[in-house]
Amino acid sequence: MLPVTRPRLRLRLAAAAVCSLVLLTGCAAAAQNKPNTSYADGEGPTVIGTDTSAESRVVAAMYAELLTRAGKKVETAKTHYSSPSATARAVVAGRLGLAPAYESTLLRTFPGGDTLPGNMPATLSMALPMGITALPPAAAQRGVVLAVTAATARRHDLHNLSDLADAGSRLTLGGSASSAPDAPTPASLKKAYGVTLTGAGTSATADVLVLRGTDPVITRDRLVVLTDPEGVIPPEHVFPLIQAPYAGLAARKALARLNSALTTDQLSALASSVDAGESPANAARTWLKSKGLLS
Repeated sequence: MLPVTRPRLRLRLAAAAVCSLVLLTGCAAAAQNKPNTSYADGEGPTVIGTDTSAESRVVAAMYAELLTRAGKKVETAKTHYSSPSATARAVVAGRLGLAPAYESTLLRTFPGGDTLPGNMPATLSMALPMGITALPPAAAQRGVVLAVTAATARRHDLHNLSDLADAGSRLTLGGSASSAPDAPTPASLKKAYGVTLTGAGTSATADVLVLRGTDPVITRDRLVVLTDPEGVIPPEHVFPLIQAPYAGLAARKALARLNSALTTDQLSALASSVDAGESPANAARTWLKSKGLLS
């Protein structure tokens, strides 16, 4: 064997350094592109995320309680996302394993699928990328509703949106959710029900209020929510949006216990408690126990 001279030794060391740099660069790139194991592979705990609303936080706390009761490891994300759309995108991106989502909001967030009238599960399935599952929804909705005071309902005999046509053009439309993307416009109500309403824009002056179905003012002021037989207002049932690795049979059964039990009125009451200062975890646990969903 030939002796290794100093020039040759320096050359070999330089070559080794280059190879090491290439390997390290490749490893770093692979690490950047690989999803976080605990969030995306189903090997770690189910990371549950929420948006900033009280509804989202208390429903997520329910998911955590039910999954823990089923023997699943869960972890609650420390950061709240800015909106239901942002939370849904975090699930799809692998930053979360599970989050509360809402039907029409999700379809606006991922508009790739076709809408199948009367078949929301299939519509959601087509809109979502592979590996992301929309589990069956609860009865509770966070969608927009149109409501009037009890006095206005009595005066004009109002029960559903079609009854507004008999009230003429004297009523105004407005409210805290009137600018929401799923809120009906005077034009859409005119087309569906022959109703003529004037936009007022504020809750203080409007006769017909556009509100979220979970708004505590509905219960507090005993407002009458008008039904929507023509389906002008899109549905916004709350449901678990989950990555497929976490959607095993045990998890599905645990989360499904919420579906028929949680109504819009109950979600509204829970959200009001959270807004008043109760922790989402305590509100969720107390309510689940009261319904016999936690032993």
